[in-house]
Amino acid sequence: MESTVSEISQLSPRPVWAFFDQICAIPHPSYHESQLAQFIIDWAKGRGLDVRQDQTGNLLIRKPATPGMENRKGVVLQAHLDMVPQKNEHTVHDFTRDPIRPYVDGDWVTADGTTLGADNGIGMASCLAVLDADDIEHGPLEVLLTINEEAGMDGAFGLEAGWLNGDILLNTDSEQEGEVYMGCAGGVDASMHFPIERQADDEGLARFTVGIKGLKGGHSGVDIHTGRANANKLLARLLSHHLGETDTRLLALRGGTLRNAIPREAFADIAVSADQQQALAAAIDDFAMLMKAELGQLEPQITVILEPCDNPVAPLTRAVQSRLLAALNAAPNGVVRMSDDIPGVVETSLNLGVINTEEDRITVLFLIRSLIDSGREMMQGMLQSLASLANVTVEFSGAYPGWKPDPDSQIMHIFRDTYEGIYQRKPDIMVIHAGLECGLFKKPYPTMDMISFGPTIKFPHSPDEKVHIDSVGHYWQQMQAILKAIPAKSA
Repeated sequence: MESTVSEISQLSPRPVWAFFDQICAIPHPSYHESQLAQFIIDWAKGRGLDVRQDQTGNLLIRKPATPGMENRKGVVLQAHLDMVPQKNEHTVHDFTRDPIRPYVDGDWVTADGTTLGADNGIGMASCLAVLDADDIEHGPLEVLLTINEEAGMDGAFGLEAGWLNGDILLNTDSEQEGEVYMGCAGGVDASMHFPIERQADDEGLARFTVGIKGLKGGHSGVDIHTGRANANKLLARLLSHHLGETDTRLLALRGGTLRNAIPREAFADIAVSADQQQALAAAIDDFAMLMKAELGQLEPQITVILEPCDNPVAPLTRAVQSRLLAALNAAPNGVVRMSDDIPGVVETSLNLGVINTEEDRITVLFLIRSLIDSGREMMQGMLQSLASLANVTVEFSGAYPGWKPDPDSQIMHIFRDTYEGIYQRKPDIMVIHAGLECGLFKKPYPTMDMISFGPTIKFPHSPDEKVHIDSVGHYWQQMQAILKAIPAKSA
């Protein structure tokens, strides 16, 4: 391993933090994992480990059992290679070139103005630390590192049957120490397309950018129940209602960057006649005061801006503008239904994640999540109805299944017993309202026994992301105990 680059490498447990420090030093946002993958391949070969890469780009590293444990069931430790690239507005950072800059902040590790990548970098670091260790007892071991989990689960979709030998899979992509997950939501992406029609520009129009900034954002599954504001929805509300008396003409919209992150910022380029500029400014001020009153406790940094802009395009036709803003304002967003079977867990939700203006259309991206197929289908039907009313098209893609809980899971019982043995309390057995790769792994490996666990990570998919230092130690201790407790194969 190369020399470490920050203070976090000295934290305990050092094997995990040293690898995570190195992971932070190598850019690895979704679709750009090749540099990190090559580093891991070279490192594994240097350690004399069996390492291979499939056609999709997933990595598989095998390590023989420690002496005397050759007859144990095989275990697959699993993490994903990519991270979500999000940064604060004034942070200068190129996720494809620049390293993440982690630092210690009290009891937590966070990053300087960007996502940290603890999701799923800590899990990946722990897998590599097990491979590197000579003092951890385990049976036959495999480490599976998948690509592009955050932007489409491409690695999990591409995983081939027969590639893995293990009987048990330990997914490391959960985000609350003391909880173990045995099920997750499925999901589907939705793309709504509004064809652009523009009319001849009237001379004398003043051009401005209006925007919503300073929101917390977050993970569109894990944080969807918190009530955090969606910048795209707030901008639609501003444009469709609060600017309705100013004859505002729309030039372009943009908001959010990922369909699985609650958008923190959204902007519209607009045009108004010179005699309406004062009314426009007053309306923006009124909306800013309203947002502070409504959301100030939850979103203390919310800001509504009005700035001159130089976008030269002609305004949208009134008909297109009307349909677009009505659809955005009416679009469902957030928690749709809580689960009846699992108290406190979201059953079905939707995130209006991205708005982007292209040359000939405006595209709106949603992510639907649900623990049940019928909930996902219900939301698809709602978006289809909305598109029909707006006279536009909607496309669905990338559907992935949920992970159905198995109450008879042997590895679940092992986790529970080892955790209770260490901490004298039972872990919380959970189902998560987010997409884990386990549901997709069940297709090529239907009999594989799986759980998901991890350290405590707060606010993933946002620049506020942080991982609790002590929880990493607890997670590492639990992983070692589980590996030691794996039973022998049946005769």
